[in-house]
Order: sequence, then structure tokens, then C-alpha cells
Amino acid sequence: MKHTVSDFMLKRLSAWRIRRVFGYPGDGINGLMGAMGRAADRFDYVRVRHEEMAAFMACAHAKFTGEIGVCMATSGPGAIHLLNGLYDARMDHMPVLAIVGQQPRSAIGSDYQQEVDLHSLYKDVARYVETVNTPAQARHVIDRAIRITQAERTVCCVIVPNDVQEMDAVESPPREHGEVYSGVGAAIARPVPVDQDLDRAADVINAGERVAILVGAGALHAGREVSDVAERIGAGVAKALLGKGVLPDDLPYVTGSIGLLGTRPSWDMMNDCDTLLMVGTTFPYAEFLPPDGQARAVQIDISPNNVSMRYATEVNLIGDSREVLRRLLPRLHGAKDPDWRERIELNVRKWWRSLESAAMQPADPINPQRIFWELSPHLPDDVIICDDCGSHTNWYARDVRLRKGMMASLSGKLATMGSGVPYAIAAKMAHPDRPVLAIVGDGAMQMNGNAELVTVKQYWQRWQHPGFVVMVLVNRDLNQVTWEQRAIAGDPRFAPAQDVEDFPYARYAELLGFPGIRVDRPEDIAEAWRIAFASNRPVVIEFIADPNVPPLPPHITLAQARAYFTALAKGDPDARGVIRQTLREVLS
Repeated sequence: MKHTVSDFMLKRLSAWRIRRVFGYPGDGINGLMGAMGRAADRFDYVRVRHEEMAAFMACAHAKFTGEIGVCMATSGPGAIHLLNGLYDARMDHMPVLAIVGQQPRSAIGSDYQQEVDLHSLYKDVARYVETVNTPAQARHVIDRAIRITQAERTVCCVIVPNDVQEMDAVESPPREHGEVYSGVGAAIARPVPVDQDLDRAADVINAGERVAILVGAGALHAGREVSDVAERIGAGVAKALLGKGVLPDDLPYVTGSIGLLGTRPSWDMMNDCDTLLMVGTTFPYAEFLPPDGQARAVQIDISPNNVSMRYATEVNLIGDSREVLRRLLPRLHGAKDPDWRERIELNVRKWWRSLESAAMQPADPINPQRIFWELSPHLPDDVIICDDCGSHTNWYARDVRLRKGMMASLSGKLATMGSGVPYAIAAKMAHPDRPVLAIVGDGAMQMNGNAELVTVKQYWQRWQHPGFVVMVLVNRDLNQVTWEQRAIAGDPRFAPAQDVEDFPYARYAELLGFPGIRVDRPEDIAEAWRIAFASNRPVVIEFIADPNVPPLPPHITLAQARAYFTALAKGDPDARGVIRQTLREVLS
């Protein structure tokens, strides 16, 4: 039987307990694909419609499993296509390994077909980029790439020329000068803060009378510990978008999301607090944190690279958030000001009532907020939600009430369109026994979601639980950008750029053999959600929503208001509808 460099590389992946690979074939990786065929009993190879989707899925696999995500692409265009998804992984600190092909070594430097300088292409996105130039090199390049990816939660890339792929494997290089030997095994740093630093952090928190907590993705596994600390010190908890799943939204002191997509209780809490505890977050928008110098701050993060870069922190505790919080809790005293917590909980109750009121305002034909408001009670207890990037992200962040046991994620810091459906596919591959919901706008659905429904068609019958719902918010507008143009640039909606072509998403689903549901009346929303989650096969549900319902931030600056009304005065084609819905939103 053949035993090539490609066979050996896949054998090495198996030794590192890697089971799933997302990819798209091409002649630049013929050797690797041949080896994949010979190793089909060891790998779940998921063939996507486009290489970018493979990288998105590898990132989502890492998010929903904690394991390394692996994607594979051919040389030249295939390697280029991976980049957006790899940047998504890098910016959200996810461990992803990319394996890409390259032209034969003898052709490099000759301006050969599909020859791309992959080291230059990948040097920014990947922490480690290396080419396997000889069979003996494959062992230590694969081992080092995986070890770095896993330890640093980052992206690494292994480049394999197609002639090397077909060479005979060298499992153990000769014992001579210039050869090196590597082994399989993780090398993960587990920093632990010293007692003196924990004491200093506790002193800062105990001295505060109005403590706010902000959590991010680094606290997803530490929900119990965050809750224990919040209860002990009488704090409220705001959640960065990637940290939406840290705590359930039915806790009375959870103020919800923060930032442009945030809530009024989070805004008020940050403006009024005198102490801030940040856990596992690199939330970027400092203007939504306490005013500079107002609050004493403590930050907990696994990496020293992430601390004191959004807000000046007095004490930084480097370590796993769950373990650090467990050691910090016994040092913390009870709340000094009970009124602080009571005020937070009152604001939260008022906020939920105001959201319901806003969601029930009439619109043409459906208020998008109502779609999300009525989603929450229909969500299965163990659902995994994958949100794309668009105006729907505002409603997902504010209106969707996660419960304990649910999982949710999206493209965070990169905030790229087109990630929702591939994220959902990866989530379903990782957890075939759980229902999955993809939330996508019509712009992103046309960008790549429609194509990846073919991937769903290819694989859905192997899933243990058939529940897979793709929700398309149809407003025929690149709506988030439209609102940004109005509120930031002061420009009216530019229809030639913003219009989204009408498309029959539900009927397209039926062509693929899935139920398709089209909803254009608000009174049908709840029943549509019920039917979708009860289906015995994947479902596409399209909601026809009003693009003129404004996703108002929790705090509107004078500059934003001036730009907004300037845009409408300049002849915005939807000005009348925008003004009508804005008044309804404000008055509600």
C-alpha cells in the first residue's frame, strides 16, 4: 500500500486526535486528497461549496467544541479563498490549522500557473507558516503547527508542494546533523495568579460600592463562577456579544449586551459604576465602558496581551477565568450598597418591558424586533444559535433570551457577513444530536448562504437530530450598512449599492427537498417558529421585514442625531417610513 508524505501527515493528524477536516479539492492537493480517500475510516471530510466556508466551519468547530478546527484547500486560488475565515478565527482567538497546496518545488520562482507567495499571503493571519520541502520535514512541521495552534489559540498554516505530497514518507529522519525529531503532545500554559495579586484584586473590588461585571467569550465555561461572584458582591453583569451565552438572560441582574448593539441597562450600569471587573473579554468600544478614570478596574484573562488595552486596569489576573474566579470568590465581601443591585434589576425589568412594547409596534409588513421577541419562547432548550452579521444582529443581541444550556456564537471582532450558515453547519456536524438555528440576512444569504444549503442537502440525513433551521430576514436592503451611512456619515440611503435583489428563499428550500416557510404577517410569526422547530428535516423560514425600523443604540450622541437627520433631509428615498418607525420606536 502507498505510504506517501500525505499519508504520513494524515496519520500525524490522527495522532493529535483530529477527526474532522473541512475542505474543497483541487489539483494542488491531489496527493493529500488521495491519502484522505485511503484514510476515510479515520476522518470525517466535509466538502463545502467554497474554501472560505471551510475556514468559517473550522473556526466554528473550534468555538463549539474547544478542539482544533482544520481546513484544507488547493494552491493559489484555494489558499487565497481561505483567508477571510482564517481572519475570523485569528481575531476571535480560535485554534485553526490550514493545510494548503503549492506548485512543485522546481517551479517556484518561475511565475508558474497558480504560483502564489503563500508565506507572504499568510504571514499576518497565521502565527506559524511553514512549507514542507522534504519528506523528513513533515513530522516536525505538522507537530509544531498543531502545538502552537492549540497552545496559543491562534491560526497556523502548513504549505505542501504537490510533488512533496506524493513522495515516500519518512517517519523517522536519519540520525545526523541537521535533522530534528518532534513528538505528539500538547504544551498548554496554565498561568496562575499569585496570592498577592488575588488579594490586591479583592481589595479593589471590596472597596467598590457600585460594581459592574463585563464578560466575554473567555468566560463561556465559567458561568457558574461569574454568577457566584455577582451574587456575592451585588454586581450587575453585562455581556459582550461573544459572551452572550455566559449567563442566561432570565437572571434579574444580567443587563444584556453592551455597545452599539447593547441595552440601556448596560449603558446605565457602566456610566454609574465605580468598579469594573472584566472577565475574558476584549470588547473593543471603550466609549461604552465607564468614563476614563471613573472606575477602578480588575481584569481576568488567559493572555497578558489582552489586558488593560480598552480600559485602564489596576490589577490584571492572568489565568483561566473559571479557576481565577474560584480563587477570588472567598476573598470577596458582601455588597456595600444594596440599592445598586436593586437599581440594576429595576432597569432590567423596565428594559424587557420596553423591548416588548417596541417589538409590538406596527410596521410594513413585519417589525423585525417582533420576529426575535417571539423567537425566544420557541427555542429548544439545547439549541445552538449561529448569527450572521447584519441589522438582525441588533435584535439577536437585545431581544433573544438565552436559557441555561444553550450555545450561541457569531463572527465577533471581524464581524464578517456570510458566516451564519457555515457556522451552523459546523455546529451541527459537531453536535448532530442538538437543534441548530442560523440567523441570516438576505444580503448574506445571497452572498454564500444559498450555496451552503447544498452542503446541508448533502449531509443532513446523517444527523441524529434533524433540527436545522435557517432563518432569513428579508428586507431587500443591506440594512446595517444603510443605518451606518445615515447615523455615522450623514448620507442618505444609496439604493444602487444597498438594494438586495428579491429571491424566493422558501421556494428554493423546497427545490432542495426542505420545507420552506414564508411569513409576511406578524400574527403568523409564532406559529411559523413552532412549525420550523418541530420539523423532521432542515427548514428555511423567511420573514418579510420592514427595513425602516431603526436599530437605535442605547445612547445616541448629538453627532449621531445630527448625521441621522441630515441624511433624511438630503433626500433619503425611505425618509417618510424611517421617520414614522423612529417615532414609534422612541414613543414605545
